[in-house]
Amino acid sequence: MKAGRWLIFCGLFGLLAFSVPGRAQRTKPSRMGAAANSIRQVLARSVAAWNRGDLDAFLASYRNSPQTIYIGSTGLVRGWQAIRARYVKAYASGGRGKMGLLTFTHLEILPLDASHALAIGQWHLERTRANGGDIGGFFTLTFQKTRAGWRIIVDHTS
Repeated sequence: MKAGRWLIFCGLFGLLAFSVPGRAQRTKPSRMGAAANSIRQVLARSVAAWNRGDLDAFLASYRNSPQTIYIGSTGLVRGWQAIRARYVKAYASGGRGKMGLLTFTHLEILPLDASHALAIGQWHLERTRANGGDIGGFFTLTFQKTRAGWRIIVDHTS
């Protein structure tokens, strides 16, 4: 009989030990899922703004700060104003056709903590040959949750 009580004790202890972390893990994805959904919405608004030729609305997804960083094939650009100038020179100054039609695919959102996350994906610009032809690559965006919502603080695009 003592062995039976021991087995019951062990069984109850095991259920208790594994159910508490299980509950914590179940709530974590929903919080992380909310962050991922918010970031996906920011990116969707950004793509829509680009595709209608609204560069300033596209750049609203970036934190407007001197510490915001863009890293691309031409090097590192520091500061929202400098990033904006880079986009104007590379795309907007060439007219609407140079901007092309932007799409993001293979998008993954990886929460780092309650106020930071990574967005990883592939970008593609569909353009006519006269406007430089199609181009694309991959990106890693570091997002920070701000009072204004999720904003890009580092953009590494290849």
